[in-house]
Amino acid sequence: MLIAWNPNQLMTITTLWITVTQSYAKITKIQDSSGDSVEREDPVWNIRHVLPALDLENNTVTDVKVNVGDVAYLPCRFPKLSTLHQVSWIRRWDWHILTTGIYTYTSDQRFNILHTEGSDDWTLQLKYVHTRDNGTYECQMYTGTGVLSLYVNLHVNKPRAVILGRKDLHFREGDTITLVCVIQQSKPSFVFWYQGENMVNYEGDRDRIKVTTDVEGARTVSRLTVQNARKSDSGNYSCIPPHVESAFVVVYVSEGDIAAAIRRGYSSASSVNLYCLSLPFLSASAFTSAIMSYLFSVR
Repeated sequence: MLIAWNPNQLMTITTLWITVTQSYAKITKIQDSSGDSVEREDPVWNIRHVLPALDLENNTVTDVKVNVGDVAYLPCRFPKLSTLHQVSWIRRWDWHILTTGIYTYTSDQRFNILHTEGSDDWTLQLKYVHTRDNGTYECQMYTGTGVLSLYVNLHVNKPRAVILGRKDLHFREGDTITLVCVIQQSKPSFVFWYQGENMVNYEGDRDRIKVTTDVEGARTVSRLTVQNARKSDSGNYSCIPPHVESAFVVVYVSEGDIAAAIRRGYSSASSVNLYCLSLPFLSASAFTSAIMSYLFSVR
């Protein structure tokens, strides 16, 4: 027998299923001090899938890689012991104690400890990561017989943008200008294009100017298109994504004859470069003859 569900009933059932699934994901089983298995809320259940594999042996090192501006999660777990002893996070290069227990001992509000009472997780959260945060962090637990340590090496990468092609581009009036900016290993939520100090994404002649940004695998590609180029479109164009090293290119728009002459100049320069590569292999007399022949040929 088929049951006909109306949209409201389906929405209610879906909501209940998501709630039950999330509630189940939040629960983890641990052992208390008496050895009994008890259920506790997992303090990092919503980021458990992004935490790196953790070696729980003493003095082991875990690598965490993030981009500038992202949130870094530094894992630390001492099964069966951290509920009995104090756990601290220390920044190794200046020996600054960042947290002890659930308390934070730094004025840098980007740091936060993720821990639920009774759990063995002591994940250190660092928001808005910067390159200066690169380095080693130590999760340390004091016991009655010594110190147990887990180390996390934080690697902060600053992606850079690249505008494809030459650093100076020449166009004729009426041409279509297309600039392509590629950002590797980063997926910024937006990309700004500037002509000089003026943003062109939302300003200027909207009928001629178009910006499209797409994610292509592990990279982001942003395209600026300017139709029916004018002399006023000349200038320094910058591709500026957030938390990414920007890129720029200089665009020149001129009359057709001038632009064509400049392009021929580029072609001649390339010919000179290729021609000169062979000159060191010639004798002195042949060298002089070759130079004279080339000069007469390009006049």
